[in-house]
Amino acid sequence: MIPDASRDDQPTLTGPTIELRPLQSLHQEALVAAASDGELWAMKVTVVPGPETAGQYIATALAGRQAGTVMPFVIVKRETGQVVGSTRFWKIDRVNRKLEIGHSWLSASVQRSGVNTEAKYLLLTHAFEAMNTVRVQFTTDELNEKSRAAILRIGAKQEGIVRHERIMPDGRKRNSVRFSIIDSEWPEVKALLQQKMRLK
Repeated sequence: MIPDASRDDQPTLTGPTIELRPLQSLHQEALVAAASDGELWAMKVTVVPGPETAGQYIATALAGRQAGTVMPFVIVKRETGQVVGSTRFWKIDRVNRKLEIGHSWLSASVQRSGVNTEAKYLLLTHAFEAMNTVRVQFTTDELNEKSRAAILRIGAKQEGIVRHERIMPDGRKRNSVRFSIIDSEWPEVKALLQQKMRLK
């Protein structure tokens, strides 16, 4: 069974160059600073916290953690302690041992730097090896070509397009592309990610 996702049970996941630390209210200013690197809140294909929305963004994430369905993280560079993005487990389903990795974004200056690969490696390792999941899914905007390519690069399989899956803040009815990795595929995906991390 997937363990309870309350604040006390959410671990810090540590890799060679980054840490995924449990999101807290005190991270609000650092998150806005990270998102300002590229003014990511202006993107139309994903939701990133900005100066006006960061408080609600964090409150929603923490409410999900309290409910046991979300584990939100900040992505921190170990060498400097700088917050460079955020990600989370959500839609945690203990009965069916599945979850989604989402709400992932990175400061513009660390995109395509290896940080995303390392973060996904840490998350997937924890999901499959500590939480004993049988399925991890990813969902992204049909229009977000960069995100779609990044998900495929880590070894996920595209399953299909979910039409009008959600309403975006600007009112657009979003079609979402769904991807997944299942437990039998994890050893091969793990080896792929380890190889990519050695090459960076």
